[in-house]
Amino acid sequence: MIELQALNKTFSAAGAAVHAVQDVTLDIQEGDVFGIVGYSGAGKSTLVRCINYLERPDSGLIRVQGFGSIRAENGRAFYQSEGGTEVALSEKHLKALRRDMGMIFQHFNLLDRSTVFENIAYPLRHTGLGKAAIRDRVVELLDLVDLREKINAYPSELSGGQKQRVAIARALANNPRVLLSDEATSALDPDATESILRLLKELNRKLNLTIVLITHEMAVVKAICNKVAVMENGRVVEQGNVYKVFSAPQAPITRKFVDSSSGLGRINKLIEEQSDVLSGGGTLIRCTYNEDCVGEALISEVSRLYGVNMNILLGSLELLQGSPLGGLVVLVDGDMEKRRAAIQHLCESNVIVEVIEHG
Repeated sequence: MIELQALNKTFSAAGAAVHAVQDVTLDIQEGDVFGIVGYSGAGKSTLVRCINYLERPDSGLIRVQGFGSIRAENGRAFYQSEGGTEVALSEKHLKALRRDMGMIFQHFNLLDRSTVFENIAYPLRHTGLGKAAIRDRVVELLDLVDLREKINAYPSELSGGQKQRVAIARALANNPRVLLSDEATSALDPDATESILRLLKELNRKLNLTIVLITHEMAVVKAICNKVAVMENGRVVEQGNVYKVFSAPQAPITRKFVDSSSGLGRINKLIEEQSDVLSGGGTLIRCTYNEDCVGEALISEVSRLYGVNMNILLGSLELLQGSPLGGLVVLVDGDMEKRRAAIQHLCESNVIVEVIEHG
């Protein structure tokens, strides 16, 4: 659906070059809910704005199914239709690209002096539709986002979640195949966030809408994404299926995100504070249980088999893409050789084991 190849974008700030996007390559399939996660300044918002050319990349290729491709080189941009010849990128090409990509933002960007109806109708004004057809489309969109009763309300009369629903309806006005979401839930309270995420998931299913979701919250990725890319300093440091990334994170920044979203990362604070719970020595391990072993009573089994004490300090269990993923932080105490044998048994039982420290 959307393919990015070696995309780069650099800004100049205070006389210095800031490499906001560096050599990013991604493949987003039709129907994906593709999360792009990173801390502030990682380059994720710049990247999503490059996809619809609100920001013009310095170099790289963007290919969109059904549209063609745009190649940037030395600050210049060239358009090529699917199977066509390459020409200089024009405003007409950009309008065609953006018509196929709706976008929603953190702060909604609604017109304060216009009603809900007028906000949603705005992108339809110059499409050749008559007044009756525009009204029918607006009502259809309001039904889609479950907000029909607010058709004549003004933004000041809406809650944050309702404003974002209006913004989503407006973004879908021209039937785009792709929805770009730039931190769309960051300004919302937890209940509104959950409501918007449910709506996006439903739109993805009902309309086969491809969603590219920018966020700094792994909980958002876990809630609705099937794929994720993790960014740091303008680069994609890890990407893949959400379950695989959460069950076996490779990059340090990914591990940090995963820890923060599961609660198991609290063990780092216990270590820093030299908590009494760790004062007895032993081997501190972190176990990740995938769908093949999450239902087994391995801790009690291993404890009996090898004669070691296994004290569970922290634990979590959640569903990702319909599959269970469990995690435990365990303090293993006993003879060193028996500890090693117990840990080896866990590994052979499809548990991913990380030794955090030896006491």
